[in-house]
Amino acid sequence: MFLSVFDMFKVGVGPSSSHTMGPMVAAAAFLDLLRQSPFQAHGLRASLHGSLAFTGVGHATDRATILGLAGFEPATYDAKAAEVTLARIKAEGRVYPDGLTPLQFVPDQDLTFDYGAPLPGHANGMILMATDAQGDVILQETYYSVGGGFVMTEAELAAGKDTDDGAPVPYPFKSANEMLQMCRDTGKSIAALKRANELSRISAEELDNGIARLWAVMNDCITRGLTSEGILPGGLNVKRRAKSIHDALLAERGLNLSPPHTINDWMSAYAMAVNEENAAGGQVVTAPTNGAAGVLPATIRYWLDHVPGATRTRIPEFLLTAAAIGGLVKHNASISGAECGCQAEVGSASAMAAAGLCAVMGGSPQHVENAAEIALEHHLGMTCDPIKGLVQIPCIERNGLGCIKAVSAASLALRGTGDHFVPLDSAIETMRQTGADMHEKYKETSLGGLAVNVPNC
Repeated sequence: MFLSVFDMFKVGVGPSSSHTMGPMVAAAAFLDLLRQSPFQAHGLRASLHGSLAFTGVGHATDRATILGLAGFEPATYDAKAAEVTLARIKAEGRVYPDGLTPLQFVPDQDLTFDYGAPLPGHANGMILMATDAQGDVILQETYYSVGGGFVMTEAELAAGKDTDDGAPVPYPFKSANEMLQMCRDTGKSIAALKRANELSRISAEELDNGIARLWAVMNDCITRGLTSEGILPGGLNVKRRAKSIHDALLAERGLNLSPPHTINDWMSAYAMAVNEENAAGGQVVTAPTNGAAGVLPATIRYWLDHVPGATRTRIPEFLLTAAAIGGLVKHNASISGAECGCQAEVGSASAMAAAGLCAVMGGSPQHVENAAEIALEHHLGMTCDPIKGLVQIPCIERNGLGCIKAVSAASLALRGTGDHFVPLDSAIETMRQTGADMHEKYKETSLGGLAVNVPNC
């Protein structure tokens, strides 16, 4: 089992990896399918199902699908160009994807939300269709957005297709137990195992440059969030808070006014900055999802800005370690809120961040596994119930708390010997089982929890 660091961490656009990035990726894949088809298409249609329907408007799923069918992709998304394109589609009822003739697509007619039973493969399902001049369907594909921007066709999901189609890697661990045994056998760290696996596919230069770009995008996102003000879109009138919190923290520095626990506010400010940017539709990095994108970058900024001895040269070690843990969670459970609730998003992110922090602070592989387990264990059962289907409440603050838990988990692990009672593999399996048992209304449908218990929402 191999998931690249660039699978776990993908540059994309907010507000949701599964509900925004995924549908955009699926639409791009369908256009590729259409380009290879012998049929001459005249128009396009799309239907959204399950969670993509219930929270689609709040997560901008409709917008992402339209832009995807127009040729936009998350990694190269241009916000200004998107606005121009959306206005043109609304006015003309057509999309103009590269390599294809203009195709009829009237969003109000050709994009539908199906609020019936979800498609059988996954809670995040969508069907894309191409039609002829008479309106008959000539090409159709079902896609599932399975979390973190990962997309699979109906056939791929049914076949249990792994995301990896490449040659075997030198250290193919499928569980934390296997990973730790490989560390013991080789004397390598988790990051070193992960780096060796990456280098079996790409060059050292590609790996190092790619990781540098990931951190640059993450850090730029924090900076934008800490310097931006205003009201977030969507109708809840949520005010951005990261800047005001950060400004107050800067003003208090050196005045001996703040209690020691104010460090938690720094962590929250960093994380909230990212998730406010995400909620505004800005550029973020899945870590492992958009809804949980603030936890890991905030943990790195906390480490760099507040921990003596921290150095940027070890960021690759942090991210490679975190990616190894994220890959285990995705392979053995889920990183999708629509599948397992927020324990799969912020819980996974916190475990990844705890592991990365523990590694760069000198933890052994056993310490790192312990840190990840502590962080994940204390997110078990967390529901995904965004108010009005927006990735704002409780999502933004929840990332701050996820960062705080990650730092606490890493610290607790480092205080021990690495021996502990609950293995990470058990925590991951428990998360999978809990997600399977969780009622659908608590899994990113906005049909339960806070989403229905806050007045006037």
